[in-house]
Amino acid sequence: MTNQGINQRFLKYGFAAGQDLRTARETAGTTEAGTMRKDRILIVDDETNMREFLEIMLGKEGYDTASMPSAAEALDYCRNNRVDLVITDVRMPGIGGVDFLKALKELDPDYIVIMITAYASVDTAIEAMKAGAYDYFTKPFNIDEIKLNIKKALKLKSLEKENRLLKQDLKTRFGFSNLIGTSPRMAEIYSLIMSVAKTRANVFITGESGTGKELVARAIHLESDRKDGPFVAVNCGAIPENLLESELFGHQKGAFTGAIAGRAGLAEQADGGTLFLDEITELPLHLQVKLLRFIQERTFRRVGGGADISVDIRLVAASNRDVEAEVKANRFREDLFYRLNVIRIAIPPLRERKGDIMPLARHFMEKYNAALGKDIKKISEEALKLLADYDYSGNVRELENVIERAVTLETRDVITAESLPSYLREKAQEGRVPAHAGAAEGNNGAAAKVPEHGMDLEKTVEEFERAMIMDALKKSGGVKKRAAELLGLSFRSMRYKLGKYGMPED
Repeated sequence: MTNQGINQRFLKYGFAAGQDLRTARETAGTTEAGTMRKDRILIVDDETNMREFLEIMLGKEGYDTASMPSAAEALDYCRNNRVDLVITDVRMPGIGGVDFLKALKELDPDYIVIMITAYASVDTAIEAMKAGAYDYFTKPFNIDEIKLNIKKALKLKSLEKENRLLKQDLKTRFGFSNLIGTSPRMAEIYSLIMSVAKTRANVFITGESGTGKELVARAIHLESDRKDGPFVAVNCGAIPENLLESELFGHQKGAFTGAIAGRAGLAEQADGGTLFLDEITELPLHLQVKLLRFIQERTFRRVGGGADISVDIRLVAASNRDVEAEVKANRFREDLFYRLNVIRIAIPPLRERKGDIMPLARHFMEKYNAALGKDIKKISEEALKLLADYDYSGNVRELENVIERAVTLETRDVITAESLPSYLREKAQEGRVPAHAGAAEGNNGAAAKVPEHGMDLEKTVEEFERAMIMDALKKSGGVKKRAAELLGLSFRSMRYKLGKYGMPED
């Protein structure tokens, strides 16, 4: 076919009169802004003119295009190349368009496929849509309509990809794989999570503050059949008592002063997913009664409302208190406790699973390396010993804060003892005396004893103090101000002690 003939055919599909094939090809692939898009569209049609027309039209819109005369060649191309959208004819020699569509979906169910045909058939259109076609056009098609549908289809694919990435990120940050620890106690918890996740049973998580109760609750949600539903967390101790019922169950317009519009509560927002009630023992008794009814019937009424609202939720509760003691003291209803305590997960404090400190510390180092753009490669043996010897009253949360601080302050590629908070170093030094004094058993200062033959206490203390000053000077590279900070001394006191032991003061 001559260029003039092709030009007439393109005019039929919406190209400007007088634009020849060469000019069309020169402008292909350029948007109004002159930038290239990354979306790749594969055109499959046994008719050469149609392939050329679609390539030029789509190129002009800024898409990266490829074209094939048969479904067999197109399948080979798809196996080895990235394709974002496929436009295919329905009637082709060999493998027809509908069978090609089915084969594409077997390769990847996420393929977006638009079907075109010169032979309109309701049955074929229905078959194509059932097989997973995004849309179906009859030749000659409206050029603006197909452009719009392509944009919508690619936007949908982008949103679906973003949604998958967000879910993957959520699972990475909060899922089962993010629970760190290899101790036997943690292994039991992992096993319990996997056992209960697929059930509908209520779960009660107990543990001190900072042990990771919400992380366990999220892991249960993300390993369950409800993972695509919402996870709604409520800290019962952080919401004022007069607002708790409204926050939990919602309210109707005019239910109280300031209720200018109706509002769904957190229980309603969790429909189809998981409702996590953290610090549940902080709930006042009158709300415990309403929560008990909600758990039994899975229905509630908004504040000021007269109709029951039903929801389908999984309930997970948690507390950092001794729940049995709270029940015994009549601060927590016994019947509510038994409703919640179907499955109990007790998270041990970090001091009872010391073996998990090192893997946790390394995990947090990598986390804050990424967050702060650092490249710290390891934690020194001295720093690891200080971390392992410390009892964390704030549990995993405190350890994370310690490592975040260290990564932030460290200027080298190794976390050293100097980067750790002073209270960790001070605890390690408490009661220690020089080994050569013969007054200590091992390195534990708490085990220091007076030798049977007696000792010169003043001299021993002086020797210990001198040794500490020398060690501080060594660690500070001879910078006396920094050495004074390491020892918790003022610079004036440091100069006095240097003079006392005959060391240079300046």
